[in-house]
Amino acid sequence: MSKNPSDSSGVWRQYVAASIINIAGISTGMSIGWTSPIIPQLEAANTPVGTEPMTKDQISWLTSIFCIAALIISPLCSSFSEKFGRKRLGCLIAIPLGLSWLLTILAPDFTCLLVARILTGVGGGMTIFLVPIYVAEIASDDVRGRLGSFLLFALSIGILLSFILGVVMTYQMFAICGIILPIVFISAFVFMPETPVWLLRKCRYEEATRSLMWLRNNDKGTVDRELDRLKKIIEEDSKSARSVGFRDLVRDRGTIKGSLIAFALLPGQQACGNSVVFTYSATIFQLAGSSLSPNSSAIALGVMQLIASFLSTATIERVGRRFLLLISCGGMAICHGLLGLFFLFQALDYDMSIVRWAPVIVLCFFTTLYSIGLGPVAFVVASEVLSSEVAAFANSLAMTATWIVFFTVIKGFPLVSSLIGSYGCFFIFALCCTSTFLITYFLVPETKGRSIESILRELNGPQKKSEGNSTGNRNSMEIY
Repeated sequence: MSKNPSDSSGVWRQYVAASIINIAGISTGMSIGWTSPIIPQLEAANTPVGTEPMTKDQISWLTSIFCIAALIISPLCSSFSEKFGRKRLGCLIAIPLGLSWLLTILAPDFTCLLVARILTGVGGGMTIFLVPIYVAEIASDDVRGRLGSFLLFALSIGILLSFILGVVMTYQMFAICGIILPIVFISAFVFMPETPVWLLRKCRYEEATRSLMWLRNNDKGTVDRELDRLKKIIEEDSKSARSVGFRDLVRDRGTIKGSLIAFALLPGQQACGNSVVFTYSATIFQLAGSSLSPNSSAIALGVMQLIASFLSTATIERVGRRFLLLISCGGMAICHGLLGLFFLFQALDYDMSIVRWAPVIVLCFFTTLYSIGLGPVAFVVASEVLSSEVAAFANSLAMTATWIVFFTVIKGFPLVSSLIGSYGCFFIFALCCTSTFLITYFLVPETKGRSIESILRELNGPQKKSEGNSTGNRNSMEIY
């Protein structure tokens, strides 16, 4: 095993690489949050796009088309990243993100703006697919979780920026600020290394060595040991080298468990109702009779999400992934249950004026719990419980399912709410959070500070427990 990278100044380079790729996350967050402050402007008589206010149906498509575009692009990301590399895919992210803001600036009508939102979904889908994989493949074991949690922190920064800029800037100036981030991202990311794991799998050993030397601050001893470890793993993969398919997801017990975990946690992020809370926060506060304005409520939730995301980044390597997931899912289930009861009693004509403040407090707690647990940790764990050979394929499928759930929840919430009431929707979200809690309790191992091999060895079964912590060579076939 390599020495603890925290003893070397090389860790800062991993932080730099993770921070730079997450600039794309900030840009994606701005695109996601754009709808909240801009939709009222598009519905106003003096709309900045076109000559007539946009209809509710048009607005719903601007909100949800993001998910459809991301859904389409996610499977393609897996093939492209495996064939051409993580870095090239990362560089491509800037194109749809930049074009989306350019079209937003120039949009003369709804159709052009819809195309801009489609490009936003393409760039966002690429970002959310690639960032966890890239970070997992460049990071040392003891900082992998912290660097992996940067994604939600970056998204939170972008969302909060959108909420604030949408209030203090005009439509055009907001979009001009948005186009700056993709330019900054591509200007910095072109200087970042390709992941050593991908380079070794392509037998580009000299480039893999250079990549690791940069990431580990030219510590040759650490690099040599890590190269030897990675080569042994990849040699076993190459014995059955072929295109990864669905059968590879059920080839052994560990891969089955890892796939189930990824398919539970990533779609579970959206099934928990987080997207509804942010997209329809103004509507929820209005239904509850809150005195907060829509923009104020959105900014308050954005600030809470940002603070909680920072806390997750600071604590994920101390507290552990499993604990954060359990606290998050259990707490969110309680929050949804309380919201469901509030709206149920309100529907039954009980006087709820004395606790009118409750939804605001509950949603703030919900946002904090999501952002400190399921939001960032799901990405981290999903990239840790699968071997490098199948991680891209499995996570692309899991992200496809995530976007389907995202679209279903966003598009379906108003309809379902009208059919069974707001309380019914929140009770369904509570049930989804409870299901994710149970899956985490029974399936998800603690992955804090552990090598990928060690995690997969545990998932494969108790018979591997007798092995040492740092060997894993004799049974590398079982590991991968």
